[in-house]
Order: sequence, then C-alpha cells, then structure tokens
Amino acid sequence: MIFTLVCRSIILYILILFLIRIMGKRQLGEMQPFELVITLVIADLATIPMAETALPLIQGIIPLLTLVCIHYFICFLSRKSTFFRKFLNGKPIILLDPEGISYDNLKRVNMNFNDLLEGLHTAGYFNLEELLYVILQTNGTMTVINRAPYAPLTADDLKIKKEQATLPMIIITKGKIITENLKVAGIDEKFILKYIKQVGFNSIKDILILTLSNTGKIYVQPRHGKFKVINTNYAGGNW
Repeated sequence: MIFTLVCRSIILYILILFLIRIMGKRQLGEMQPFELVITLVIADLATIPMAETALPLIQGIIPLLTLVCIHYFICFLSRKSTFFRKFLNGKPIILLDPEGISYDNLKRVNMNFNDLLEGLHTAGYFNLEELLYVILQTNGTMTVINRAPYAPLTADDLKIKKEQATLPMIIITKGKIITENLKVAGIDEKFILKYIKQVGFNSIKDILILTLSNTGKIYVQPRHGKFKVINTNYAGGNW
C-alpha cells in the first residue's frame, strides 16, 4: 500500500513538473488569469490520484493532459486573435494620468486608494505628484512613468559614455569546468589557469565560481576568501 502511494506520487510529480515546464516559465505574479486557473486546477486534480489508490492512475493523468491541451489551444487563439486576447485577459487600465487618480478606473478593477498606494510603495514610489501615469497591467503588475522633472537621469542625459552591459558566462562552478561554455567562449583550460594563478589560485578545485564576460573580465569567487576581478586580453565573445 505504502509502496503504491509512493510510486503514484513520484509518477504524478514528474508528470506535473514536466507539464508546468512546457506550459511556460512565468512566475505566479506574472500569470494571466487563465494561466493561474489552469495551474490551480492541475494542482487540485493531481492530489486525487495520489491518494486514491483505487482510482486507476490513467484516470488522473488524462485530465492533466487535457488541461495542458486546453492551455495550448487558448494560447494559440490569444496569439492569433486580438479580440480573443482582450476578452480573455482584459486590457491594461490607467489608474493615474496627468490629471490625477482615476476613481472610475479604480472601481472597475475593484481597487481602493489604499490598494493603489500600497502597490506604489512596494514599487518604490511615494509621492503621487511625481507620477505621470500608473498603469495596471493584465497580469496584475503596475507600470509607473515619472513626470520629466522626477525621472531618473541616464548616461545619455549627462552626455556620459557608458560601457555596454555584458552577460557573463559561467566557466567554473564548485571546482568543475563547464566544457560546453569553454567551447562557446573559444578558450581552453590553460587560458583560465594562466589568469587565476596571477591572483593566487593554483587549483581549479579551490574556485567556487568563475565567470567570463564577453569584454574579457573574469570574476573569481574562491571557496574561502574574497572574490577577485581580472582583466584579460580576451578578444571578446558573441554569446
């Protein structure tokens, strides 16, 4: 009996994990209403065949697969039809515009002033007079646009030349080299050893994590001690 429950639980866990993965990687706070509903129903349906050993396992799997098919069908219609997408997800609502807070729109989304202020405070905005627009997106998040005098300065505003942001690639993790990333970066183990020895590391096993940016900077974090940043003669990558 116990062995049967364990096996059914493992099978359903793996199946649900697979289904959630293929449905997408959105966080719960970023889900559209229909996605959240399907996720909750899947979780509820999965508990029945886990506990009810008298119920054939296939009768628990079929509803789960059916819901995923429904999800894909809804997503397909949403991509193809603007009308269906608006009907299913709704549309963004402007809660605050240049004239101030829209009380009518707050009522439409069943919010009050406290809800609005709490959402703004959580996002780091405290003074309403500094805001030009506050838009409630269909997934429940708020988009805020500052008035020009209160907008953050950018490097372009200050006429400052700023280095382009890069995406570091993990080369070593927990003392092991990721050979696939070495190939993508076009380097070898000797290249890494050359530079880590310059800053006092003699073995790759001593390194917790090492990353390489496509501008040639190496970030090294040892298992014990302070991290180091190394500038190399790396020609640059295209990842």
